[in-house]
Amino acid sequence: MIAAPLTRPPVYHPAGFDDGLRTAVDDLRAGRWLSTQRLLANTAQQMGLRTSRTQVLALVAARSTVLSDWAHENPDDPGLAVLRTRVLVEHALAAAEAGSPKAAGLEREARESCWAAAQAVPLDPVPWVCLLALAVLDRAKQRPEHQRRSSDPMLPPGPWGLLDEALRRDPGNREAHHRMLRYWHRVSRPAAADFVNVVMSMAAFGSPLAALPLYLSVDYYRNEPSRNAVVLRQWLREPHFSRAQRAYESWAVSEPGSWPVVDLSYLAHALWASAQMTAATDIFGALGQFASRTPWSLVAESPDRAEALLLTARQQALAGRATALA
Repeated sequence: MIAAPLTRPPVYHPAGFDDGLRTAVDDLRAGRWLSTQRLLANTAQQMGLRTSRTQVLALVAARSTVLSDWAHENPDDPGLAVLRTRVLVEHALAAAEAGSPKAAGLEREARESCWAAAQAVPLDPVPWVCLLALAVLDRAKQRPEHQRRSSDPMLPPGPWGLLDEALRRDPGNREAHHRMLRYWHRVSRPAAADFVNVVMSMAAFGSPLAALPLYLSVDYYRNEPSRNAVVLRQWLREPHFSRAQRAYESWAVSEPGSWPVVDLSYLAHALWASAQMTAATDIFGALGQFASRTPWSLVAESPDRAEALLLTARQQALAGRATALA
């Protein structure tokens, strides 16, 4: 039963397991927005799902003019306002990454949209998650909202107030924690590790937040200056081995389909790399046909070798599991 999906070629769809989101994404790509409007209206009270869906939809909408058509038909739609803010944030981040001369203006426009959305939809965590996303652009911590002290003395000042606002509206919000981790990866890697340790001490068992330490392991690997045998085998050592083991144990008690494809991909990689093959096969089986580009593109010899590494890992996991059960 598990072997069947492992033989299929991987499918990289941003909606992953979310069938409703998949329809909306495909419609947006075709220039149609009504299914997106309905989807967001139906998840207006499900803040975690709303956050993840708007993140994916914005990445698609940012590459088209479909939101302009929506605004022409229904300019006051609250779902449109949040999605437009998301798109502005994506444009600002992309411009900054590319070193565009328009970057400062796009960042200013995105921040203004975030604060306006926070006032317009006061119970929605998405505007605060968007402000956390923009925090990486202020590496010098010049903005006052990025200088807040943490309630934990182990953690340095940072955009803690923004995180608190997001979590007040959706405790355990996955993207908010990942945005904060991304911020500390840019600003201070030791602080990133401390942040993850604090989150792990409070996260509910079974939560997708159990995958956060796996992102630390991949970041550590990517930033090692050499690729010698010791570094290549880091997942067999601590803390990387136990991170994979604990994440797997947490996933095992979670609701089916509650972990996104990208987190399961990180987990599948970590279990395979740490030679926990039976567990790795369980995760590849749970993924079925779906896959994400990361972490494979980050740990392969080169990004164009990512899928080959993924396919090798799937085959080796299945073979290793069969050996273990023989």
